[in-house]
Order: sequence, then C-alpha cells, then structure tokens
Amino acid sequence: MTNLSGKTALVTGASRGIGRASALALAAAGAQVLVHYGSSEKEADTVVADIRSAGGKAEKVGADLQKPEGPHDLARQVRAIVGDRLDILVANAGISMAASIEDTTLEDFDRLFAVNVRAPYFLVQQLLPVLCKDSTIIFTSSLVARASAGALFAYAATKGAVDTMVKHFAAALGPRGIRVNAVAPGVVETDMSNFTKTEAGRNAALGMQALKRIAQPEDIAPVVAFLASSDARWITGDTVHVDGGSKL
Repeated sequence: MTNLSGKTALVTGASRGIGRASALALAAAGAQVLVHYGSSEKEADTVVADIRSAGGKAEKVGADLQKPEGPHDLARQVRAIVGDRLDILVANAGISMAASIEDTTLEDFDRLFAVNVRAPYFLVQQLLPVLCKDSTIIFTSSLVARASAGALFAYAATKGAVDTMVKHFAAALGPRGIRVNAVAPGVVETDMSNFTKTEAGRNAALGMQALKRIAQPEDIAPVVAFLASSDARWITGDTVHVDGGSKL
C-alpha cells in the first residue's frame, strides 16, 4: 500500500474531478494535502472536510491561475503553510475547449495556455526553494497530446507542451533529487468531459478504448499517488498513460 505519511502535498484544481480524487488518494496514503481551488471554494471546503473526517490533514488555498500573478500568489500561500519543504506538487489545474482551427480565437488560445502551461511552469519556479531531495512533481497531461481525438486543437497543444516540460524539468531537477512525471488520462467522466453524458459521446469514447467503460477520476488518482511515493523512486521524465488502452 502506498505510504505518504509525513509528506506534504499541493494539488491544484483539487475541488473536483481528477484533482479532487488525487487529493483524497494522497490524504488516504497519509499526506497532508493543500487543496487548491480557483473559483469553486465551496467544493474545496467539501474536499477538506472529507479528508478531515477520514482522519487526514488538509487545508484549502485559493488562487486564480489564469492571472499572471496567480502562481506567485499560490506559491506564497503554500510556503507560508508548509515552511521549508513541499514533498509533492500535483499540477493538475486545467481548462479545456473544443473548437475547430478556424473557430479558435486568440483569447481562447491565450486562456488555455495561461492556465495549462504558464501557470504550472511558474508555480514550479516559485516553489523550487521548498522542493527538496526526494520531492516529486506530477503534471496532468492528456491522451490528446499524442493522438487526435476530436476538435481539441489548442487544448492538445497545451498538453503537448506539458509533456515537453516534464522531460526538460526532469533533466534539470534530477541532480537535486527531484522527480518529474505526468499522468495522461484518456476520456474521464468529469465536468470537463460533458460529451460523456450523451450516448453518442460515450459510444465515441468507448470506440477508441480497449477497455469498454468510461473512466472515473478514481481510476486516475491511484497512479498519481503511486508516482508521488517512493515506490516510483526510479521513474522520472515519463508520461504515464492512464487511458484504458485508448488509440492503441
């Protein structure tokens, strides 16, 4: 069983979906979890309450990662809580948008890259002083970084950038003893995947998967917890595909 006792973790976008499930999984493994939210404070309160009711430790931290100062603001809050060490950073917060190449606006493109790429990049930068030997960083990538799946062109570009960051950050931070990896889900039933609520959408998702069911956030979270643990001590610079055998 994954053991994260005595560890501190920050999970961005932890008020719902994969972030929520990851926060709960890390807490169940013994970590103290900082539950980040952007606008869903009430949902973050529920996650914190769920962790505490199960005997774990959690606090909420809020910051708008779409704003240029968002990662810096979040890092200041985190450092004030954890002191001189953060063991686990799960950079999960992200937004999605489906649009054709022709219909993608400059504003949409910039917003996607601000949240999905710029924010995690500068959050890592600002937290480096408290990321120490044996700390680990886990990004959330996506199936669409390696395979076409609908009109997600700009979103896919952001996740391709995430996969690139993983490799370069892992190489740069490896000498410090910091591991950097990503999980790449396929279709997961979350608020970001509304099309799974329609029969046509579910059939399309199932049609590209080897395993014939729609994934839940709880299918992804244990892999996040594994990558955060010492069991994954020899894994870095990798993107782990957690997608039910999609696009094989």
